[in-house]
Amino acid sequence: MSIDIHIDRILRSKRRTVSIEVTREAHLIVRAPLRAPSEEIEEFVEKKRLWIIQKQREAEARLERATPKSFIDDENFYFLGNTYPLKIVDNGEPALTFDTVFRLSREYLKYARELFITWYKEQAYKKIGERLHHFSSLSDIDFNKFRITNAQRRWGSCNIKSNIFFSWRLIMAPIPVVDYVVVHELVHIEEKSHSHKFWNGVAEILPDYRLHRQWLKENGYLLVL
Repeated sequence: MSIDIHIDRILRSKRRTVSIEVTREAHLIVRAPLRAPSEEIEEFVEKKRLWIIQKQREAEARLERATPKSFIDDENFYFLGNTYPLKIVDNGEPALTFDTVFRLSREYLKYARELFITWYKEQAYKKIGERLHHFSSLSDIDFNKFRITNAQRRWGSCNIKSNIFFSWRLIMAPIPVVDYVVVHELVHIEEKSHSHKFWNGVAEILPDYRLHRQWLKENGYLLVL
């Protein structure tokens, strides 16, 4: 039986060709020229049927593995690219501590998620701030200020006031990946679009940025709480 291919969204622009993307949520996005007829889009999608099905199955499998944490003994949590086990302890003070093992007081178990988010945010502010200042000095690109946010779909962003924002989830990734996102947003201060000039600017600071961008594409779904 043939599997139906559902297009979740069609984005039309002044581009010349049709392209497709399977998002991490397994949605199918089609980018097409402004006047491309529906028949042309459907024909293109049909030609890519096997690729689309494969990518959607891979995305669905990743989503199944990226389940929210249960906060139980020996459950692993990411921090700077490594995983560390959680131990539930009696009479722990403070409520959550870390020294190669996370220790959570049983008394505060019902607040586990909030405690972890607070801890991750504190670590993100320190470490990401440190890397941001380092690369700002190295590149001579100045920023105004930065914040750690609760963003779920963006690792980083910046605005016209040269303020930079990073999701606290980024602190779960390896330092080279953190550096890539930091440099990405710094370069956006000078180049707003993802033009060749933008990517050349990223490459001047981080020649191997493609490797770390790929890591984030392949493993970002794991950085959940």
